[in-house]
Amino acid sequence: MKQGTITVADGRSIGFADYGTPDQTAVLWCHGGPGNRLEPSLVADAAGRAGLRLIGIDRPGYGRSTVQPGRTIGGWVSDANAVLDHLGVERLLVVGVSTGGAYALALAASSPRVIGAVACCAVSDMQWAEGRAMNVCCHAFWNARSRDEALAIAKTTFGEHGEKLLPPLGPVGDDPSDVALFASPDFLKWWIGFVPDMFTHGVAGYVDDRLADAAGWITFDVSRIACPVMVLHGTSDGLMPVANAHHTASIVPGATLRIIENRGHLSILTEVVGITSELLANCTAAR
Repeated sequence: MKQGTITVADGRSIGFADYGTPDQTAVLWCHGGPGNRLEPSLVADAAGRAGLRLIGIDRPGYGRSTVQPGRTIGGWVSDANAVLDHLGVERLLVVGVSTGGAYALALAASSPRVIGAVACCAVSDMQWAEGRAMNVCCHAFWNARSRDEALAIAKTTFGEHGEKLLPPLGPVGDDPSDVALFASPDFLKWWIGFVPDMFTHGVAGYVDDRLADAAGWITFDVSRIACPVMVLHGTSDGLMPVANAHHTASIVPGATLRIIENRGHLSILTEVVGITSELLANCTAAR
């Protein structure tokens, strides 16, 4: 794995992590919220065996990337393109996890070098009133009267630097597959190393994610997506109800919906490499 930082035109820094080599098929990984560029390390070994080069990027306010208040989903695309240009990537797939699903679709809608996209356990377009009502984990932030109020709520939820996400952990949800993950010493070791980089800038990255998705997908045109898209979700996801996936599949042109039994919001990540490999094979066969 190689890590780096680039500086974009407005002076901001963007951090990235590159898990692979140029001879492998590039897959840009849009992390969850909270998350960071290191998220794909969870499945990087499996991806490498499948010939996939995972590239993680810190969204503004996470890891090594500068905070950017007022950022938007569509506005992030230029950051992704800057990293891809820096790495010399001309053809890629894109994976978006949870909050990152919208960012993956925004890139697919605007960049011809994206040949396929996976939206995994993703937040759907919150112009959809029923979905907005059911995604209760986001309500406090979407309903906050100001960014400062949202920041205060996030500090209470996660701790100033994410310490409430570290052991000793409280309940991690009702899904047995997610509970089993946190019972695994290997996963817990990964998690403990992963969490601090989410909160390098405190809770700003998470809050700006929530403020960006509050209005829905108004800063990119989902109807412009021309590449194949897989919408992946677990039946046991207690954080993002599976209805999000059904709605996303209904509004993304030609999307394929893949619902996996007995997978939760985190355990569904174990399916990403297989689904991405399948998508790549379909893209290659269609050329």
